[in-house]
Amino acid sequence: MKDLSIVFHTPEIPGNTGNAIRLAAVTGAHLHLIEPLGFDLSDAKLRRAGLDYHDLAHVTVHPTLDDVWQTLGERRVIAFTTHTEDSFADVEYRPGDVLLFGRESTGLPDEVAHDPHVDLRVRIPMLPSRRSLNLANSASIAVYEAWRQHGYPGGR
Repeated sequence: MKDLSIVFHTPEIPGNTGNAIRLAAVTGAHLHLIEPLGFDLSDAKLRRAGLDYHDLAHVTVHPTLDDVWQTLGERRVIAFTTHTEDSFADVEYRPGDVLLFGRESTGLPDEVAHDPHVDLRVRIPMLPSRRSLNLANSASIAVYEAWRQHGYPGGR
């Protein structure tokens, strides 16, 4: 979905980021990665997961969260976290929204989830006693819900 941004805060697993690159390529979203990354961008697992979509995706690496805020400007930020009861499905997504996700092992740090730039905190429902969804899967669920709400513009 053009103008939609996905932000991964300090991702650790190259395969997840590779899958997110592929997600960005097939939906038109822009993927932003915040350092430190838990891998090198030339990692074979990242390249394999992204297949031949790297040249079709918009990906930007940022040294800090503040750099992301400066780059994205005044856009609505939706943080995905298990520490809320509000469902991602209840959001009316807008073009230009920023979907913010945490790292695989720990999710979003509290200071990031409660940063003044964050407008909404939502969760993707899952069965009780489950810790979390895979990062790339979570981003896919969210991006496709936002895109669906707008009728899949540009898609076929």
